[in-house]
Amino acid sequence: MKLINVGFGNIIAGDRVVAIVSPDSAPIKRIIQESKEKGLLIDATCGRRTRAVIITDSDHVILSAIQTETIAGRAEPPREDAAENE
Repeated sequence: MKLINVGFGNIIAGDRVVAIVSPDSAPIKRIIQESKEKGLLIDATCGRRTRAVIITDSDHVILSAIQTETIAGRAEPPREDAAENE
């Protein structure tokens, strides 16, 4: 199982992630609100500004204070050619 650090000591199961999106658009804000009402929202921001929204296959929505690109980079397996160049 691949684990992904989403910031501040919070780790999620990478194989359950469906999407990592920016929280700025209205549809994503609506998804956040709906998941909060259903009790499926997990706030992993530790009081900081939300910079990424992670949607899982179990319909849980996770808020993170780490940029979407950073989380996506942590989710990708290390490239083999990068390891050869070291």
